[in-house]
Amino acid sequence: MKGLLPDRRSQAGAVFLLAMLAAVLLLPLLLGQDPNLTDRGAGFWAPPGGEHLLGTDEVGRDILARLLYGGRISLLVGFASAALSALIGIPLGLLAGYKGRGWEFWIMRGCDVIQAFPNLILVLCLVSLLGPSVWNLILVMGGFGWPSIARLVYGSTLAVKGRAYVEAARALGASDGEILLRTILPNVVAPVWASLPMKVGRAILWESSLSFLGVGLRTPQASWGNLMNGALELATLTGRPWAWVPPGLCIVGTVLALLLVGEGLRKGLNPRRA
Repeated sequence: MKGLLPDRRSQAGAVFLLAMLAAVLLLPLLLGQDPNLTDRGAGFWAPPGGEHLLGTDEVGRDILARLLYGGRISLLVGFASAALSALIGIPLGLLAGYKGRGWEFWIMRGCDVIQAFPNLILVLCLVSLLGPSVWNLILVMGGFGWPSIARLVYGSTLAVKGRAYVEAARALGASDGEILLRTILPNVVAPVWASLPMKVGRAILWESSLSFLGVGLRTPQASWGNLMNGALELATLTGRPWAWVPPGLCIVGTVLALLLVGEGLRKGLNPRRA
């Protein structure tokens, strides 16, 4: 870990992320709480107590259970949409940088068109049209997240395609596909690894924003964003902090940890680092 994450802040961020993943995956199995089950005995908006550690929500559901299950959804949306962006952006960036001409023109103009509009507004409109499901969120966010990755790979490919080792591979009879995958890709992908944690954090913020505004995932499905939606009511914002502070801290802590990990990867993968 010290090689890829050279400073303590990035290592702390990685530890926090691992702890968060372990919590959302394992704690629901240990607690055995149903996030959609109403506890009539505890009542609505019950404060934190022995049976419900974070209290209950407006219909008597355990907030801790919904926080953990919502973490699964928010993290899934973040990581899956970032992975989809990479799967689209890396090959397009390689083709634009290596092939040039028509490939370069159309792929880069596609990047310009997508990046010319506020991405969150486009995502909001498409999710409203397609429906607020987890997979629709992943497809839409991943589909609008590839241009920045394609530009990273494109610039790096332009820088290395004229290097001696690429010319040597071509002289030995390697095909374009072999040169791209075996020679160029390993030398241009490092900036992508450093940018992916930031893309995950941005996707989590987008999902949380859409759900908070009521156009993302909706109850009974839990996510950190729609748990925060309860804070829209003044009575909840001022008198029931157990309902919105925990998901807010999870969002802030996870995004900050991802930013620290991304910065650590940028430093660790920099060949000029001392």
